[in-house]
Amino acid sequence: MTERTTQKVTLAKGLNMGLRKAMEDDPKVLIMGEDVGKLGGVFRITDGLQKDFGEDRVIDSPLAESGIVGTAVGLALRGYRPVVEIQFDGFVYPAYDQIVCQVAKMHFRSMGKSKMPIVIRIPFGGGIGAVEHHSESPEAQFAHTPGLKVVACSNPVDGYWMIQQAIACDDPVIFLEPKRQYHADKADLDDTETPDPLFTSRVLRAGTDVTVLAYGPMVKTCMRAAEAAANEGKSLEVIDLRTLSPLDMGPVLESVRRTGRAVVAHEAHVNLGMGAELSARITEQCFYNLEAPVMRVGGFDTPYPPSRLEEDFLPDLDRVLDAVDHSLSF
Repeated sequence: MTERTTQKVTLAKGLNMGLRKAMEDDPKVLIMGEDVGKLGGVFRITDGLQKDFGEDRVIDSPLAESGIVGTAVGLALRGYRPVVEIQFDGFVYPAYDQIVCQVAKMHFRSMGKSKMPIVIRIPFGGGIGAVEHHSESPEAQFAHTPGLKVVACSNPVDGYWMIQQAIACDDPVIFLEPKRQYHADKADLDDTETPDPLFTSRVLRAGTDVTVLAYGPMVKTCMRAAEAAANEGKSLEVIDLRTLSPLDMGPVLESVRRTGRAVVAHEAHVNLGMGAELSARITEQCFYNLEAPVMRVGGFDTPYPPSRLEEDFLPDLDRVLDAVDHSLSF
């Protein structure tokens, strides 16, 4: 019988432990990126891994995202399972051509003969007072690209399990990590439990009045909004989407058919964001159950502002509750 081991971990620690476990289980797993080795990454997600696994498996790369991802493509074709770290969300664009034209297409181009087991880790979202290019939310651009899987963890336990599941996947995975949650909260991690499958959404809080959908950094905000709404006699059901491509619509549709109302919240711009796709699918499949239009809450349609203005830019508890009130007013 496996001994039960539980410890409190942050998201950063959970990801670190998950990467370590994947590297221990499979010698073909390696990590590449800027400062991932000796420094342990700017957020310390890979702390200690180069010391324990060596410079051949935890590789400090040049400052060249296109070169990092291009090298990972070659390694994947040779049977390795590279995990690439993009240091900040806004730095991913030099690698965008490689990701869209090579990583996403290789399996199809080879008629299934060449697998592409690459994980591209991207710290995303705002809330850390950073400068330009350090607080973006590019998830919709990757979810729109056929051939890529896109997931977003929101808590330490999911971080531990989801990074291992992503590494084990034979398809390329864009792995989004909410950077303002890295060191924010701790959760009890039991490494003997059976995790949920990778590409599934999860109901975090049951409710009867409005379905609230979120992922990544907005999950915590929406849970706080649900607590505040409960004090006013409103019951919100909160769903952590976890997977953006493919979307797991089962729990979403079941919930909306009960509540008749839906609010989608994300940090990214509302225009053509993930909320637009979710709204369309809910409307297509739950039209006769809806008591109100699907509401979207997100960032404004401007480039991410200077850090002194980010608290005004980022969706907060009040903006989520305003959308809930708007939905209930119909």
